[in-house]
Amino acid sequence: MLRKTAIAAVLAAALVPAAPLLAADENHVTDFSFSFEGPFGKYDQHQLQRGLQIYTEVCAACHGLRYVPLRTLADPGGPAISEDAMRAYAAEIDVYDPEEDDYRPGTPPDHFPTSNDENAPDLSMMAKARAGFSGPYGLGLNQLFKGIGGAEYIASILTGYTGEDKEEAGAILYENTAFPGGWIGMAPPLFDEQVDFADEHPNDLTSMAQDVSAFLMWTAEPKMMARKQAGFTGVLFLAILTVLLFLTNKRLWTPVKHRKDI
Repeated sequence: MLRKTAIAAVLAAALVPAAPLLAADENHVTDFSFSFEGPFGKYDQHQLQRGLQIYTEVCAACHGLRYVPLRTLADPGGPAISEDAMRAYAAEIDVYDPEEDDYRPGTPPDHFPTSNDENAPDLSMMAKARAGFSGPYGLGLNQLFKGIGGAEYIASILTGYTGEDKEEAGAILYENTAFPGGWIGMAPPLFDEQVDFADEHPNDLTSMAQDVSAFLMWTAEPKMMARKQAGFTGVLFLAILTVLLFLTNKRLWTPVKHRKDI
C-alpha cells in the first residue's frame, strides 16, 4: 500500500510542471554555428569587425555598451582593428566629461556610451545574461551539449520577427518566435542589405544577425580565448601530474607488494 502511494505521489509531482515546460518550449531558439564554440573555438576577427559595424550603424542609436572600453577594439583576440582606426573610432564618439560638464571627443580609455533610451537595455553583457539553451526545468542540461546559447538567443530574436504586430496598452508589440511570450516591444532592427561591408560579405538578415551576435558575445566575454587556453594548459598539466603520481606510487609500492615473507 505504501509503495503504491509513493509511486502515485511521484507521478503526480512529475505531471504538475508539464504545462509550464510546454509553454517554455514555445520560444524557438535556433542553434547557430559560431566559430567560438567548443573548447578550441575562437573568435572570427572579420566577423567581429562586421558586427562592430552593424552595432555602430544600427544598434548604437538606442543601445549602449557601457562596460566595454574603446581601447579593447584593438586588442588581439577581438575585432583587432588597427591602433589608428581605434583612435579614430573613439574620436567620433561624444563622451560626457563631468569635470568639464560638457561633451568631448572620446579617447581609447573611455567606454562606449550608455543607452540613449531608458527602455533599451545595455548590450554589454546581453550574450551572457540571456541563456538560450537552459534545458528542462532550468536545470541547464542542454548547456552541456550546446553551450549557454546567449549569442544564439540574440540571433534568434533578430531573425524571429513574423511581420505581425498589435497594439496593447498604447504600445506597438511585434510578434517574435524567439522572445518569451511571443511579443516584443522592439521593432525589427535589421533587414536585408541594410549594411554594406567592405569585404563584400553577404549582408542578408541571417548573416548580419550572426555577425552582430558574435560581436556582442565578445563584449560579454572579451577574454574567452585566454580563458580557454589557460583551461587547456591546466588540464594538460593535471594529466601529466596524474601519470607521474601513478608511476611514483607504483614504484614505491612494488617492493612492498612483491615482498616475500621469510
